[in-house]
Amino acid sequence: MLRVLHFPSHRVLSYRATNASPLTLRSPFRQIFASTGMSEAEATGAGLKRSVDEDPSSSKRVRIESENATPEDTPVPDAKDVEPEAKEGVEPDGGNEKGKKGGKAKGKQGKDKKAKPKGKGRRRGTRQDGSGDEGESGPKTPRLPKRQCALLIGFCGTGCNGMQIQPNVRTIEGVLFDALVKAGAVSQDNADDPVKVNLGRAARTDAGVHAAGNVVSMKLITEVPGVSDLKGRINELLPPEIRLWSILRVQNSFSARTFCDSRKYTYTFPSYVLLPPKPGSGLHKTFNLNPSGESAEPAVHPLWSSSLQEPTSREEDLEWKRRWRVDPERLQVLRDIAQRFEGSHNFHNFTVGRDFSDRSTQRFMKKVEIPDPVVHGNTEWISVLWHGQSFMLHQVRKMMSVMVLACRTGTPPQIIDELYGPRTVFVPKMPSLGLLLEYPIFDGYNRRVAPVNQGHQPGDAEYRPPIDFEVHRAEIDAFKQEFIYKGIREIEGSDGVFDAWVRHIDSYAGGDLGYFNPKGVIPSTAVLKKGERRENPFREKKRFDATGKADKLIKEEEEEEASEEETLDKAKLADMEG
Repeated sequence: MLRVLHFPSHRVLSYRATNASPLTLRSPFRQIFASTGMSEAEATGAGLKRSVDEDPSSSKRVRIESENATPEDTPVPDAKDVEPEAKEGVEPDGGNEKGKKGGKAKGKQGKDKKAKPKGKGRRRGTRQDGSGDEGESGPKTPRLPKRQCALLIGFCGTGCNGMQIQPNVRTIEGVLFDALVKAGAVSQDNADDPVKVNLGRAARTDAGVHAAGNVVSMKLITEVPGVSDLKGRINELLPPEIRLWSILRVQNSFSARTFCDSRKYTYTFPSYVLLPPKPGSGLHKTFNLNPSGESAEPAVHPLWSSSLQEPTSREEDLEWKRRWRVDPERLQVLRDIAQRFEGSHNFHNFTVGRDFSDRSTQRFMKKVEIPDPVVHGNTEWISVLWHGQSFMLHQVRKMMSVMVLACRTGTPPQIIDELYGPRTVFVPKMPSLGLLLEYPIFDGYNRRVAPVNQGHQPGDAEYRPPIDFEVHRAEIDAFKQEFIYKGIREIEGSDGVFDAWVRHIDSYAGGDLGYFNPKGVIPSTAVLKKGERRENPFREKKRFDATGKADKLIKEEEEEEASEEETLDKAKLADMEG
């Protein structure tokens, strides 16, 4: 039977009444039992006795031991080495290597300090598994071995608050983790905290962003009693818009985040977005200002001088835009601008919360490709494939915005090179509706396991399969069409998201977008300076951050602009991408 002594200092010490290892305490015997309400006689009646070490250097070391304890019993550590009582929802000796090593007792000053909350933002102790007392006295579930695994997944991000688990909101990892627990791939002991199974991800996508492929690494129970097809069972527990492509046994050192070599994103948009600004609009007037700020004679594009563009309703105007098709010359201009993003550059103007001096803004873009447009229904769509070593938060959407606006205004491609320089400007984001993470790439890891796999066959315990999404290409393409592209086209068809974004951009007549001009230079009126309040700053709309119906956001935003540049801390910025 385990007895627990509670002391005024809130330390928790234990001793055993029968056949137990003796416990050595650095406190006088009388003080110990006075604090617990147990007299020395009661302790003796309970089968305990005391002995005081007379060694003066021991500071009156007290031994409390069972009458039946044998000399072979091994003493437990001193009181200073006894761990405090485990907190609710935290496994006493599991998942934390540091906890197993013990540590020095805190001094008085350390006790008086207010403890910092640990595990902020993590799902810790959220599951009610019943009373701990019942768990100790009842039969324990046998521990099943865990293996380091890579989970290849795909998802439609609509309705989720991003990839990573967050408290009290629906996320991709949260839904996946719940399914893993229900399937038995994560034990109940570890069900309250994903950190216990070393959960990590290759790409932490933002709210609403879709992914045809992403990788989650974690320790899994791969052989669950009564489950012959673990992948199939997990997919049964997942909603149809989140799919598990495969579970791969990986090397124990594998981390989805650190072993990822590069990532591929696709951004898809209707080709009518490339139409030049409408005559008389704010952006049209801004573009025709010369560098000195004087207005030049506004140039009218032939598309807008056509008889087709007599004043019409917004619905008729949008219908005409959707019937428009991009010509080869304009498509080539877009491709020429895209080439300026390839290579290693300082992308500080293409994210939020960072400046030119931040070394983390130096990124390497491997390839930017624009295939020929395709037509769905009455709308022509253009896709841009981005292959980069890594991406920062909103980087793809901001690069897309500059590419599209430079193309539709006729700004020379050299403006891209100007934006890599030290001057800071405001770059709007294109709607998140068109953004898709294709998949992360692990070429380095695949080369690493190739020699290890020599002489082994798939299915062998020592075999470590390469991480390759192409194996699931047919399934992934079908999923993209059904749950991602179909949704994008339906929302654009009913809400005209991209047309609303173009109208919002074109209505702005301030200086923030003055770098879109015939000379391809950044005027002083467009440069942002710390501490200086801008006159007539551009205001982004939250509705363009949604990938589903944005009716609620449209109501809420009537005059509230997106302000994440001011609210996101550096830790989140460093981890988020897309």
